[in-house]
Amino acid sequence: MIISKNTEEIALMRESALVVSKTLGMLAKEVKPGVTTQYLDKLAEDFIRAQDAIPGFLGLYDCPSTLLTSVNEAVVHGLPTDKPLEEGDIVSIDCGAIKNGFYGDHAYTFEVGEVEPATKKLLEITKESLYIGIREFKANNRVGDVGFAIQKHAEDHGYTVVRELVGHGIGKKMHEDPEMPNYGKRGRGKKFIEGMTVAIEPMINLGERRIKQLPDGWTIVTADGKPSAHFEHDVALVNGKPELLSTFDYIYEALGIKSNEEDEFRK
Repeated sequence: MIISKNTEEIALMRESALVVSKTLGMLAKEVKPGVTTQYLDKLAEDFIRAQDAIPGFLGLYDCPSTLLTSVNEAVVHGLPTDKPLEEGDIVSIDCGAIKNGFYGDHAYTFEVGEVEPATKKLLEITKESLYIGIREFKANNRVGDVGFAIQKHAEDHGYTVVRELVGHGIGKKMHEDPEMPNYGKRGRGKKFIEGMTVAIEPMINLGERRIKQLPDGWTIVTADGKPSAHFEHDVALVNGKPELLSTFDYIYEALGIKSNEEDEFRK
């Protein structure tokens, strides 16, 4: 069942999402060659708690960490390790937080130093597909409209879409209805309703779409060992239109990037 939120609840959810946004912005300056993802994980936990929030992933489904850090061929759910990041790596940092009884959950794939042009292009198209999907999260549309838009953009550029892992509704629980696949057919799936809140998160591979899980029971990697990218935003349906609850602005400020990509989705 889709859980609609009222105006006050959506405002509280924005606070939760912004805890994550600020955490990712803080981490943006720390992602560099020689840094370990375990170090980033400790920074994130301390930062979240300092914002009068608690880590949303830590302990959820027995997750042992505050962050999920997926490097290169890791798609999602990578556990932090003591292996230093290297020049040319990419790392998806997925972060969750709980504040006011609501979850925030979103992700950004960072470049570590200078990355290969083909990998940089993968990140660019994956992030574009996120916003293309968000545009379809509107009144009278359905889950399949979002998935179709993401899939088409990715596949038009020669990439593949992970099928086994999907976005989701979000609220007082990390995972609510509906599931939000990054593939689909127009006009199919559950219909969107006013006040619903979702996490839209394309997971796009440079090579084939097949994936596998590592022995740690968490980390999902591409079957062919080629890079994968992952971007995620929390979004509410307000007055029939998508409204971002999370933002990449803190990341861009830290990295000196100018962008207007979120303007159309602001309150």
